[in-house]
Amino acid sequence: MILEIKPEQQKVLDRAAQSGMSPDEVLEQAFAVIQEQHQDLDWMLAEREAISAQISRGFERAERGELLDPVEAARVLRDRRAKRLIA
Repeated sequence: MILEIKPEQQKVLDRAAQSGMSPDEVLEQAFAVIQEQHQDLDWMLAEREAISAQISRGFERAERGELLDPVEAARVLRDRRAKRLIA
């Protein structure tokens, strides 16, 4: 297979080569990112109703003043994402 790449993509490959990564490793990382994005989208579509319900509950809590501090909110989101990736 022959791929034509844009100059800015070639610069990424060149920088990666300078850091010790091979073009194959760069592509593997790119495909891994794409795959993760598709998995996230698939999960979001499959869980649309549950996500909507959680958002609604979150707005209700906010209206009552029951908010998490930013550090705790970030931890909750990280934990949920980690559990989803394991499943």
